[in-house]
Amino acid sequence: MHCEITVQSAAFDLGTEEKALRQYAGDAGALVAFQGMVRAFDEATTLAALYLQHYPGVTEAEIRRIAMQAAQRWEISACRVIHRVGALAAGEPIVLVLVTAGHRAAAFAAAEYLMDYLKTEAPFWKREDFVDGTHRWVEAKSSDQAASERWHG
Repeated sequence: MHCEITVQSAAFDLGTEEKALRQYAGDAGALVAFQGMVRAFDEATTLAALYLQHYPGVTEAEIRRIAMQAAQRWEISACRVIHRVGALAAGEPIVLVLVTAGHRAAAFAAAEYLMDYLKTEAPFWKREDFVDGTHRWVEAKSSDQAASERWHG
């Protein structure tokens, strides 16, 4: 299985990434794409920016490890994960997960598995900066934790 993992500050283009991944897809019959964007609102507060930090090398290795676990669970032919770091404004793309597989069920499941991991356990530290000048560090939401627990066991 071919898998590319990138952590970067620069924006990415979904179409360009999808086209690049297809060269490794073989005879895959499915390609699932998930692109997450920074939301502007968190409860009653308006977000000015989301700031993400990571440990270079460690973060990529951890994401690769979970991608390899996905490949052991489902027959996927290729995957591409891009996660952005640094200061991101509301509305900007923050994460991209692409998965190709012979059939849609495997592609959907593997993509969802990767996203659940990225939301709950990937080694990123996120700080929300609000328009009123306040900020807070983000913890995984209980709903994200519950979603990821279905993969254990």
